[in-house]
This record gives sequence, structure tokens and C-alpha cells, in this order.
Amino acid sequence: MRLIMLGVLVWLAWGLDLVAAATVPLPRPRPLPVEAPEPTQPSGTAAPSGPAAPAGPSQCFAALTSGLADAEALPPIAAAAGCGADDVVRLDAVILKDARHAEFKPPPTLRCSMAAAVANWLRDDVATQVLPLGAPLAGIENYDSYECRPRNRVAGAEISEHGRANAIDIRSFTLTNGKRYELTDPNVKKSVRNNLKTTACARFMTVLGPGSDGYHEEHVHLDLAERSNGFRICHWEVNLPVPLPRPRPADAPAGAGAG
Repeated sequence: MRLIMLGVLVWLAWGLDLVAAATVPLPRPRPLPVEAPEPTQPSGTAAPSGPAAPAGPSQCFAALTSGLADAEALPPIAAAAGCGADDVVRLDAVILKDARHAEFKPPPTLRCSMAAAVANWLRDDVATQVLPLGAPLAGIENYDSYECRPRNRVAGAEISEHGRANAIDIRSFTLTNGKRYELTDPNVKKSVRNNLKTTACARFMTVLGPGSDGYHEEHVHLDLAERSNGFRICHWEVNLPVPLPRPRPADAPAGAGAG
């Protein structure tokens, strides 16, 4: 009997050990490594940035150089007193419909929209209108383009469209036969000068030539000035009479020629 009781007690003790072992909590599993989060920018501060990416060519420049003209994009012009311009180009030549390149001498500096207007005028109108002079267009003499100055260089006047790279002064055309013709020369065929004036006034906001204001007797000014209601100025007297030769000085020696 004593042996039986001892066996029961041993069995009970063993069972209690099993229960205790089952209720002891196991250690928590080791967490998997977590990647460090990306650092965030404090609110209200700008993220640091590297050098700005260079701006690509404008749509105007892409169109200008897609078979219309030879041109080079220039940096924006920053100047005081109301001068300056964005989207500036150097216009080297216009590509005519027969694929020849009529060159500018010297190349003008213009905003792209003005360069495109000049190139289209030369290609679509002038190239045909100069043919009665005996040969095709070969070159264009640029008398003035970008220059930060008042109108007609008169002190105190408003800033010229030249100061905004929005104007060009053209003095002459050169043909493939080497002959040079000034747009304001009254000896050039009147029909040619009249046609040039008509098409120029249709394309540009301002056209000034001989008879306009006394400052454009030897060249023609073209610009794209913005005015209210699209107001245009077209003042180029192509019908001025051919000037007579200057009278011979009374004290000129006999047989003296022109110098």
C-alpha cells in the first residue's frame, strides 16, 4: 500500500512539471531587419537642387531652323532702361525655295519671332519681287538690328524696338549677278520698290522708309511693335522723284570730275 501511494505521488509530480513547462512563455522571435526610411525634408524648406537643366530650344527656333533659315540660338539679353529680350537668335541666312541660302551681312540679332517674320518675307515675297532686277536674291545688307537706344537715337525718346531685338533696318539686296540694289534708291524700278513696300506692310507692324520722318532715307525699318487694336504704321514713299545731280560749284576748275 505504501508503495502504491508513493507511485501516485511521483506520477502527480511528473504531471505538474509538464503543466508548468507548457505554461512558461517562450521568448519572442527576433524581429527581421528593417530598412531605414528615406530622410524626409522638413516642412517649409526647399529641397536642395543641383544645377538647373539647360532649357531646350523654343518652338519658334525649332520651326525657324527646320528648312526656313540658318540661325543660332543666343542667350537672353538682359539690359536696363526697358531693353532686352528672350528667345534671341542670330539670323545668318534665309533658305530660299530653290534651296539656296541668301546670307545676311552682318547677321542680325533678333528675337525669334521677328527673325521668322523676316525670313518668311524674304523667302515668300522678296525672292520673287527682285527678279525683274535681273537675277535672283543672293544676300541682304543688315544696317541695324539689336541696339539698346531710344528711337532714332533722340535723347529722351521712347526705347526703340531695336532695343527689344524686335526690329531690323535693311539697306540693300545683292543679287547672284553681283549687283547691289538699295531699297531706297529711286533709280531702282518703281514697280519693284512698290511691291516690296506692299508685302512688307502686310507682314510687319511698322515700316519706315524715305519720306517717313527724315531718319530713314537710306534704309527701310521693319518691326513687330505691339500696339492697341493692332495699329500699323506703313510710311515708305516709293514714288519720290529721282533726285537731280547736284549743281556744279561755281568755283570748280574746268574739267574737274566727281571725287
